[in-house]
Amino acid sequence: MSIEEDILSVSETIAVVGLSPKTNRPSHEVAEYLKLQGYKIIPVNPRATEILGEKSYPDLISIPLKVDLVDIFRRSEDVPPIIDEAIKIGAKAVWMQEGIISEEAAARARNAGLLVVMDKCTLKVHERMNR
Repeated sequence: MSIEEDILSVSETIAVVGLSPKTNRPSHEVAEYLKLQGYKIIPVNPRATEILGEKSYPDLISIPLKVDLVDIFRRSEDVPPIIDEAIKIGAKAVWMQEGIISEEAAARARNAGLLVVMDKCTLKVHERMNR
């Protein structure tokens, strides 16, 4: 089993940073898919109050629940502070979606004991796992 499959197998609660309320956006499609697969989805978007029927939070620090996985849909240059918050809240893993790469932030996350995935899509990996 790959690290990506390990993460998706053990994660229950996924905070989706940059989740858009717009149904045509990749973040919305991926989060909706993950929710339908039984994951608890927590939207993180400071400009929304609710997405996919779930309360949205302005940042990771504001989430009152334990988060297993932080799934990131933000530009690569926006990732480092998100990683810092993921470390603070005790997330087990961070996942940067396709096209998102931050070696510096990934190294910080790994040094803090988090599992890290970069430049991969959670939906595609999950579909592959369940074929």
